[in-house]
Formats: sequence, structure tokens, C-alpha cells
Amino acid sequence: MSSNNKVPSYVEGLRCRECGSAYDKAPIHVCEMCFGPLEVAYDYARIGKVLTRAAIEARPHSMWRYAELLPLDGPPAVGQQSGMTPLLRADRLAKRLGLKEVWVKNDAVCYPTLSFKDRVVSVAVSKAIEFGIGTIACASTGNLANATAAQAAAAGLPAVVLVPYDLEPAKILGTSIYGARVVGVKGTYDDVNRLCSEIAGKYGWGFVNVNLRPFYAEGSKSYAYEIAEQLGWRLPAHVVVPMAGGSLVTKIGKAFGEFEKLGLVPAPARKTRIHGAQAEGCAPIIDMVLENRDHVRPVKTPTSIAKSLAIGNPADGFYARQTIIGSGGWAAKPNDDEIIAAMRLLAETEGVFAETAGGVTLGAALKLIAGGQIGKDDGPVVICITGNGMKTQDPLVGKLPTPALIGPRLGDFDELQATWT
Repeated sequence: MSSNNKVPSYVEGLRCRECGSAYDKAPIHVCEMCFGPLEVAYDYARIGKVLTRAAIEARPHSMWRYAELLPLDGPPAVGQQSGMTPLLRADRLAKRLGLKEVWVKNDAVCYPTLSFKDRVVSVAVSKAIEFGIGTIACASTGNLANATAAQAAAAGLPAVVLVPYDLEPAKILGTSIYGARVVGVKGTYDDVNRLCSEIAGKYGWGFVNVNLRPFYAEGSKSYAYEIAEQLGWRLPAHVVVPMAGGSLVTKIGKAFGEFEKLGLVPAPARKTRIHGAQAEGCAPIIDMVLENRDHVRPVKTPTSIAKSLAIGNPADGFYARQTIIGSGGWAAKPNDDEIIAAMRLLAETEGVFAETAGGVTLGAALKLIAGGQIGKDDGPVVICITGNGMKTQDPLVGKLPTPALIGPRLGDFDELQATWT
């Protein structure tokens, strides 16, 4: 929404997920009473009086059409054009999968850095500005680094981005171009994240996924709001979601529940089944589901091409499992070969080039179909694509056909064409 359209805040404050302790709006993320995570609490009674389908449909096509359900006290300072990405009817893919109705929610084209992280960062940076924070920072496996650097630059604020030392070169380049200070850390993402928590405490910077995390995470809900609206104000039968820290899957569950609570979608005959996807080489949340555990066993050394999902000790692992099981969903973990095959399948059927995380999501969907968790005749099945394949090309090197080589004469081409089947 434009800066001229003032939107009153419907945020009541922060609340602990565990003990329910209430806090004022502030750049904090951990409960002082029980050390549980904090999340944003809203005044849904007031929201219900103003947020209607007609009101939403009359607004600009961005994530901010759902402003009452996002945690700002005014209009966004950055990311005004983020969100409202295509929901593609994927009939060719559906035929290959043997399903009746498949949709692809394509955040590979989200503005400005081609991943769903643009949504959460636009909220976090805008909130940091409301709090008067002067430096933006993050711990990242790649996409968040890109989004944080870009939107800090758009806000005219300095950015400090810490990443694992072995991150894909394309994502380092796609962060450095915005003028951010990029720091590689000799360790895993979990090592990076611990360091960032210490830095946030000492320097008071706005770490989007540390001290600003309760506000940042709320931006993910817009992804699910759009799915419901783009399906004609209905919820899907199934949604398959990639998981790193586990926040997105929990916020999709929260968003669908909010839309039902507000009467924006009818209560479905069967609750949307939310399925989680991680790569076999780093699947701590998936293993919780498959082994019926309520605690995370951290993966110390992730070994997967899907580096954007390679978080060995996910902050929202417990809540992600809770969301999946509570919805009647399930989980799956494709291996690297299956990830690449799924990336190719999506590209060849629907013309969507997803990053490795997208290959994880579709690869998991294939396993869920084979296992009977997604039925052949079930209603809408949504595959969540959260990042662009141009960022993770390295795993495809040597895995795709090489160009044919011919001479410059028509006869040379004729001979080649005759071999095609």
C-alpha cells in the first residue's frame, strides 16, 4: 500500500508461545519467563470489522493488501511491491503426477530478489525503521542475505550479512552487489546463527531473523493469504512446503486459520493437510515427523545440494512438526538425485526454473503421492516454490544434456534433426 494510505495497527503486542506471557512491541524474541519464542498477537475482533474480501480486492496487488494482519504500525518503508506472485494452474505437471488439480505458488519471481524472503524482510526492515534501528543484519543460507541487502539498500541503511563460508557463489554475488558487508563464517548455518545472536546483543543491530524474528516471520503469512485468494477464496486440500528453520510451514497454518476465523474463506469439509519437505542430507524436522518425536535431533553436518534449507537445528522445528501433524499432513525427504529430477520435471512441464529448494518440495510431493498421503482425486494440491533456479545452477552442471555440435551448413542440421525422436 502507498505511504499515503495510513493503516491503523491491530497488533496487541507480543505473546510467548509457551507460557502466554504478554510483552509490548519491541525488538525482542525470547520470553523472559520461560525462554519460549515470542509471536505477534492481533486484535481479531477489530480486524474482522474492516477486513473483507471486497476491501482486499480493491487494494494494490502486493502482500500489503493484507496489512491489518501484518505487524506494522504504519505503511511499509520498503517492499511495497513484494508479494502477490503467480499461482499457476499446473495441468501438465498434474498429468505427470497423476493428480486431478495441481497449482504452483511461484515466489521464484517475487520482487525484488526472487524469493519468498522478500516478504519477511520487507516486514522486518520496515519494523526496524519504526523502532529507530539504524543497522540491518541477518544470518542467512542465501535467499535471506539477498533480500536483506537489497531492502536495506532501498531504505538507505547499512547492512551486515553473515553466511556459511561455503554458500553458493551466485548468492554471495547477489548480496554483495547491494553494498552490504558480507562476512563468511567458518562453520554451518547454526554456527552463524549463534554468532549473530551474540552480535545482536552487543551491538543492538536489527537482525531480521533474531531480535526482529517475531515481526519478520509474520511476513510469511502473506504467501498463504494469496493462495487462498487466488484459489477463489478457498483453501487447498494439500499444500507441500519446503522447510529450513520451519517458520514458513507454521505461518501457512496460522494464516489459513486466520482467514477461517475472519470468515474470509469457508471452513473446508476437511482441513488443509500441510506437508513438510526437506532434503535427505539435512532433514531434522522430517525425522521428527517420521519417527514421531517432539524434539529436534540436530544435524551437525548437512550434506545436501539444497543449501538454502540446510539448517541442522531449526528454531521452529517443534512448531513445524506440530503444524504438520495437527493438520493431518505428513513429510518426505528426497535425495539429491531426486531433487534434480524434480527441478527438471517442473521446468519441463510448466516452464518454472526453481532453485534446489523447489526440487526438494516437488520431490517430496512425488514421495507423498507414492505413499498415498496425497490422493489421486483429492482437491487442489499446491506446490510451494520459494526461490529462483538462477541462484542455484551449480548442482545442475553435468546433469543436463550438452548442446549438439554441428557445422554451419543446412545439411549438417538436417543430419542432426533426422536423429531426433
